[in-house]
Amino acid sequence: MIAFNCPPHVGTEEHYIAEAIANRKICGDGVFTKKCSEWIEKQTGASKVLLTTSCTHATEMAALLSDIGPGDEVIMPSYTFVSTADAFVLRGAKAVFVDIRPDTMNIDENLIEDAVTERTKAIVPVHYAGVACEMDTIMDIAKRHGLLVIEDAAQGMMSTYKGRALGAIGDYGCYSFHETKNYSMGEGGALLLREAKDIERAEIIREKGTNRSKFFRGQIDKYTWVDAGSSYLPSELNAAYLWAQLEAAGLIYEDRLRSWNTYYEMLSPLAEEGKVELPVVPEECKHNGHMFYIKVRNLEERTRMLAYLKEHGVVAVFHYIPLHTAPAGLAYGRFCGEDKYTTKESERLLRLPMYYGLQQEEIAYVCEKVKEFYR
Repeated sequence: MIAFNCPPHVGTEEHYIAEAIANRKICGDGVFTKKCSEWIEKQTGASKVLLTTSCTHATEMAALLSDIGPGDEVIMPSYTFVSTADAFVLRGAKAVFVDIRPDTMNIDENLIEDAVTERTKAIVPVHYAGVACEMDTIMDIAKRHGLLVIEDAAQGMMSTYKGRALGAIGDYGCYSFHETKNYSMGEGGALLLREAKDIERAEIIREKGTNRSKFFRGQIDKYTWVDAGSSYLPSELNAAYLWAQLEAAGLIYEDRLRSWNTYYEMLSPLAEEGKVELPVVPEECKHNGHMFYIKVRNLEERTRMLAYLKEHGVVAVFHYIPLHTAPAGLAYGRFCGEDKYTTKESERLLRLPMYYGLQQEEIAYVCEKVKEFYR
């Protein structure tokens, strides 16, 4: 059986976890938390990076920092994970869904401006499969309308747009380190801050609304409750696992790109015959090999292919059910304009096995079974 995903493991994780235990500090903001944060800051150019318990919580922190509340509207694609919307509807805001581009599956930047109203507070581009949204256009719209940009870069670690790291372009950026991501700490995430002015408040929100971080740095003699916040700080054990991944970030990156390129090369003949469509990566985007997907003719064909692959020992999956069609999406959001591509393209998309350490012969087997399906 070829699994769909295997959590990344490079071999030094256990050593660093043992070291964290030996340090007698396993709660957050220890040695490994600082190492990870500083590494991401250097990699992305963000003013500050705060590790969090999940990308969901990083997005919640961004919503709090943005002072989003009841009556506000936040523009986002419907083709995304529920957390993209949850962070804002929890604050009482309405999710305004915009159609996607069929080439990248990202939000259609040309439709965003039509969704802007006097209640709009922020735009949330989601970088699907680690391929960047058209950020220049999005940032221009935000600037002209006085809106914030919160990047959902859950899948975008090590990807860039015109040389700039995803997550560090907008006002706030959010990474995921879930076990399904390129770099993992089991459950976890990170909030990237572009502006230094946001650092102090972000630290307070992350520490249950207290100025505890300043206390531990010796800047104040006691800490107290100063703002609304929550417990968004991950364990040092999680950070120790992540540090092993970041030390090997280049190795993991090259391994995934090699797998992605192998899939693309082996399935190109099927695409040339018009049987499937392959992922599109615009010239200005450098992706991270987060996932490899194909698009088949329709939902019925996808269902049959998933069953065929499973029968032959390959675990493949489909992805998001568009949020605007879900019960909560109907209650907390609205779709702006026409759903021309969101539902149709989501029903055609099929994800193939992709993870660090996937062997070339396994990829060849998967591709052969996809070809056999059409034969």
